[in-house]
Amino acid sequence: MDPIKRRAVIAALGGTAMSWPLAARAQPKRLPLVGYIGFTSAYQANLVAFREGLAERGYIDGKTVTVDVRWAEGNYDRMPGLVADLIAKKIDVFGVGAGPVCLRAARQATTTLPLVTYDFETDPVAEGYVQSIARVGGNVTGIFLDQPDFAGKWFELLRECIPRLASVAMLLDPGSGRAQVDSMSKVAAGLGIRVTMLEVNTRSDYASVFAAAQTLGVGAVLMPSSPLVLNNAEELAELARRHRLPGITLFSRFARAGGFMSYGPSIVVAAKQAGAIVGKILSGAAPATLPIERPSTFELIVNQRTAAALGLTIPALIAARADEVID
Repeated sequence: MDPIKRRAVIAALGGTAMSWPLAARAQPKRLPLVGYIGFTSAYQANLVAFREGLAERGYIDGKTVTVDVRWAEGNYDRMPGLVADLIAKKIDVFGVGAGPVCLRAARQATTTLPLVTYDFETDPVAEGYVQSIARVGGNVTGIFLDQPDFAGKWFELLRECIPRLASVAMLLDPGSGRAQVDSMSKVAAGLGIRVTMLEVNTRSDYASVFAAAQTLGVGAVLMPSSPLVLNNAEELAELARRHRLPGITLFSRFARAGGFMSYGPSIVVAAKQAGAIVGKILSGAAPATLPIERPSTFELIVNQRTAAALGLTIPALIAARADEVID
């Protein structure tokens, strides 16, 4: 081979070899992948808040992290399949925004992948998800209610508005955690208030259970946290008015739609808290060392118009404490 041509070939080969490491370094780095499951796509505000919490820790969806979202669209039976799908995607952290059914499905599928949830229905210690509130010791952490304390506040509010309250009906969704129901039953027993459980499996059960509650002559209806309650808050408010029953639930939609009262944690703020915890894990924190957090923001909404229609008076102290009074 001509010496000039030979030097040209060697130079060309050398240039190609030198370019390989540079090309490899130019490949885009895989972003951390967070899987998120929500109960229904109607709750986009929760997902927005979750992303905001991530952003506060420096993880911006599409730039420094990828959030892969799945919606159960109100169907509990879809949870195991959605969980399996996200695990197959090799996600780094699970964000569980669909309550106890989704948390159970995720925990059954993995005991190693970090699971961060905001769940107002489950006692994580009693369910065996964590060793203690201060040190979880496993792969589950997030935002959970202090059920006994919260139950006490519900009855405190009801007793101030209905001083002679002697009996209540409690709507029980079997798909929800027992912790809230057990805590409320225990507080009621300590106050000498009789509790009747009325089981609700589907939306179609509500009309009959409110009719039953009216027949029983209870003084109020308690609706513990459940997707069935949240998704049907307007219908529940109408049923409570029709049967002349003071009702209380966590969800502000109920009181704004004409229900008597709502008191509970802000779901949107809790979703943001969960996003921030996921950010800590992506930055290297071990879930086992992150304590369970409590909701940071609670909302009290009272419907003065409904109270008047029921012959009840909202005490001035409660009206002053309320985040919103509907006249």
